[in-house]
Amino acid sequence: MTSVSFPQGGASVIACQQAQLDAQALLIEEQAAALAHSRKIFERASAAARIGVWEYNLASHTLVWTDVVYDIFELPRGCALDRNEILNCYPQSSRKMLEILRSRAIEERSGFSLDAEITTTKGRLRWIRITASVECDDGVAVRIFGMKQDITEEKIISDQMRYLAEFDVMTGLCNRSRFQSRLSDLGGSDADLNPIGALLLVDLDGFKQVNDTYGHALGDECLKEVALRLRNACPQAELVARIGGDEFGILLGAHLDQRAMEEFARAIVEGLSRPVDRRGHSLKLGASVGIARVEACTPSELFIHADAALYAAKAAGRNRFRMFDPAMMRVDSGCAPAPGAAAPIRLMDTDCRVFRRARAQAETGRLD
Repeated sequence: MTSVSFPQGGASVIACQQAQLDAQALLIEEQAAALAHSRKIFERASAAARIGVWEYNLASHTLVWTDVVYDIFELPRGCALDRNEILNCYPQSSRKMLEILRSRAIEERSGFSLDAEITTTKGRLRWIRITASVECDDGVAVRIFGMKQDITEEKIISDQMRYLAEFDVMTGLCNRSRFQSRLSDLGGSDADLNPIGALLLVDLDGFKQVNDTYGHALGDECLKEVALRLRNACPQAELVARIGGDEFGILLGAHLDQRAMEEFARAIVEGLSRPVDRRGHSLKLGASVGIARVEACTPSELFIHADAALYAAKAAGRNRFRMFDPAMMRVDSGCAPAPGAAAPIRLMDTDCRVFRRARAQAETGRLD
């Protein structure tokens, strides 16, 4: 057997190289272990945060998801993906917006973010947040990738907070804050989209007696019924709001003429004049309504005009409506009240409520 001989010093060189190879192998092994550990942490964090990664190859038209994205859409992990079928999970509005943003991002070599509603393959409604970036090769878009996150719980909490901020919990109508916001935007960003033509102020007649006689619990039941009847009387209203204890504000669109506005007011008066049957009691209520048309008014002026018309309706005997007339802002002539009616209202003179509110609004520009 022929033995292999190495040049002098060759064995030591080989031993040194072997040691370097062993060290590199150990380093690679440690890096692989660290990478596996990092991946495990990422996967756990991704699952906890309900965030998954996706990518789409623009040349081969292949779509790749991580496990969490499969879970969000309730598809079996690792199953073949068809983008056109996945798009069917989106409602038309979300799908349209997604396609617009995606096309723009590819064209501009940029990215986008979108909160979209989906229906999973098992029929569950979810909200997801999509983020995307476009990868280019020599200036050509070759891949689009990003993340998808399940934000359903976040959306529910956000909607609940928004509801509490903008709606009256008892009646389900818009609250005073939302009413003021919409009214103050008569000439603002929403005006061109949904112009307001008139404001109706509704004040319940006889509600205090119901509260005093039967208690607040039954009074609350009455308010819920009133809210329902107001919705039914004004199905085309831009906004119906509860703006006080027994006061309501209704904004009508500019497409309605004066006759239509008066018909709405008449329907309110007639609808609220019917007894409310609750807990064995037939409760008698009524409503007075003041109408003011926008006609180049400021929000504060519109509110004051509607308030003046409302008090004119009350002075005329309640359970009726009145359209604003500039004469209502002058001191009245002191005519005798109708039988059973309140004492005549001397607007802008002895009616402290109207006067104080009108003066405060004129000075501050606020409706409260």
